[in-house]
Amino acid sequence: MIIMIIKKILITGNNGTIGTRLCEKLLEKNYEIIGVDLKSNRWNDRINKLTIIGDLRRKEAFKELPKDVDLVIHLAANARVYNLVLDPSLAKDNFEILFNTLEFCRKNNIKRFIFASSREVYGNSKQIVHAENEAYVRNCESPYTASKIGGEALVHAYQQCYGINFVIIRFSNVYGMYDDSDRVIPLFIKLAKENRDLLVYGKEKLLDFTYIDDAISGVLKCIENFEQVKNDVFNIASGKAISIIELARLIQKYMRSESKILIKETRTGEVMKFIADISKAKEKLGYEPKTTIDEGIKKSIKWYIKRVYNE
Repeated sequence: MIIMIIKKILITGNNGTIGTRLCEKLLEKNYEIIGVDLKSNRWNDRINKLTIIGDLRRKEAFKELPKDVDLVIHLAANARVYNLVLDPSLAKDNFEILFNTLEFCRKNNIKRFIFASSREVYGNSKQIVHAENEAYVRNCESPYTASKIGGEALVHAYQQCYGINFVIIRFSNVYGMYDDSDRVIPLFIKLAKENRDLLVYGKEKLLDFTYIDDAISGVLKCIENFEQVKNDVFNIASGKAISIIELARLIQKYMRSESKILIKETRTGEVMKFIADISKAKEKLGYEPKTTIDEGIKKSIKWYIKRVYNE
């Protein structure tokens, strides 16, 4: 059997948190990469020079992209769950971007595709620990979740009909460097720095947080083992959970902050309890997360203070 070597990779949404760190690691390993994103990269000039600025909702944007790539990694998406509750048209954009990207692959005979999905596909259910075969439409909590469940279905369909082999990665609350958004960890760091209140939406909320370098190690494993694990789905996470209240306390402690922790009602569309079962990724990919939440929070604070506050 001939194993096709992956050398040249197109990455959509390459200037986000996951995309930036992934590009850095791929360049270290001497892959040839090309990115496409709506915005330029704030953090890395080299990646910026390798990025094509384009809106993938528009089919015309794909005319600028190279067609001789060995693999497409699709990260581009509107990713803030509650924002998509407020504006569900953003979920439609996610689906349209994915459709256009798969069509680009189909028309140009690109046969390898990695799709960034989410632990949101598991929704809220009685169980807390979830394996890959436990995603159900009936548990769909939000328009964002629907865009990922529907996205996974479309990826499967393009494999069945057009032979585009895939790996689906379900990430879980990736955090760390290159994230200064309003996601919970960078938001809490920012608020703690300013001694402002830390708002926890849901007293019982318990989630699986994945440090960025662990998440990227999982993606690299999928690339390196693509032919052996193609057409499969993997949870890439820590396999452990922390309550949002405890998370707030950790950040409060390490920031030496005078912030108060306030408990609010759960917000519509948000999953309350989730821990990823990562046994399949460990067995088939050799994936092994190494960063504890305690270590990850310390690293995130150090990066944030240096890169965002210049201290």
